Amino acid sequence: MGSLHRIKVLGRELQVRGTATPERVRKIEEYINRTVAELEASTKSNDSLGIAILALLNITEAFLELSADSENRGKTVDERITRMLRCIEDAVG
Repeated sequence: MGSLHRIKVLGRELQVRGTATPERVRKIEEYINRTVAELEASTKSNDSLGIAILALLNITEAFLELSADSENRGKTVDERITRMLRCIEDAVG
């Protein structure tokens, strides 16, 4: 089930349940609130739902970028390992 955590986003207190540590939940909350604050400053809007949607879009974009980078690095590592194994096989005969 996980632990119950209290967070505050856009002035609302929420209870969330998860397996993350309290420190990890706090970092996530800080990241979300920092993203929201940047958007509020740049859009000058009081529309909480609009800000929340923009924050969701920005965070999702960052996540997808990191996922693609990680996937590409994984492919590169796999290719290097394959080349190294071929070299070893060729050397051993």
